[in-house]
Amino acid sequence: MKPIPFAANASRRLAAVLLAFTGLALSTPAHAGAVAERVRSSATVRVCIWPDYYGITYRDPRSQQLRGIDVDLSAEFAKRLGAKLQYVESSFAKLVEDVTSDRCDIAMFAVGITPQRLPHLKFSQPYLRSGIYGVTTRSSRVVGSWGDIDKPGVRVGVQAGTFMEPVMAGALKQASMVVVRPPQTREAELEAGRIDVFMTDYPYSRRLLENADWARLVAPSEPFHPFPYAYAVKPGDDEWLREVDEFVAQIKRDGRLEAAARRHGLGEIVVRQ
Repeated sequence: MKPIPFAANASRRLAAVLLAFTGLALSTPAHAGAVAERVRSSATVRVCIWPDYYGITYRDPRSQQLRGIDVDLSAEFAKRLGAKLQYVESSFAKLVEDVTSDRCDIAMFAVGITPQRLPHLKFSQPYLRSGIYGVTTRSSRVVGSWGDIDKPGVRVGVQAGTFMEPVMAGALKQASMVVVRPPQTREAELEAGRIDVFMTDYPYSRRLLENADWARLVAPSEPFHPFPYAYAVKPGDDEWLREVDEFVAQIKRDGRLEAAARRHGLGEIVVRQ
């Protein structure tokens, strides 16, 4: 899993994803669907979040308060709509089902625009972009650097449903991939010794580095498979998608995106245009 040649491949794949994203948006006929009307009539917007996503939509285990960039920005979105904000707990594993079955009106937890999700969801313009990092223990003798990850006998953990799952399934040639499903967590599996390293993105890696003195970041020498993050909605309601997209454009222009990102330590991964 050498980062330099793969970085070029990742860039081509990212370009292909964005091209497909643009093509799907242009080829789909405009519709005025039920979501925009339901939000207007009920004066409530239901927002799917993943409450374990540090820096994004994280529930503090002590205070039980939600905090993160998309907690702040979902409140701004509800204010724009003149609607009450209602959170619906979700996860990446349940994302497509929750959005398409109308459990929520929008997913606002830094959803990666991946080829696997494009046939099922519509996306706003991107507002964040992150590559993939590894996290291991400070005492690990198995993984010392990025080059140690894809070696025989190494067990690499990925969170079920995240974009790391298909990426690592394709990237790993010698190591074994372990898919971690709730209620298990990657951190617990790593501490228990059932995996040697787990893959995550920039926001989630900060949680470990700030709160776990046993954790060590394993960074590639060049960005590894960066993906754009956006908000996701159910297909078939272009009026609603346009409302979401206009909101993202507005918070980029007026500085609210930048300010929220910096409050939560995510200034490095903001997509500003």
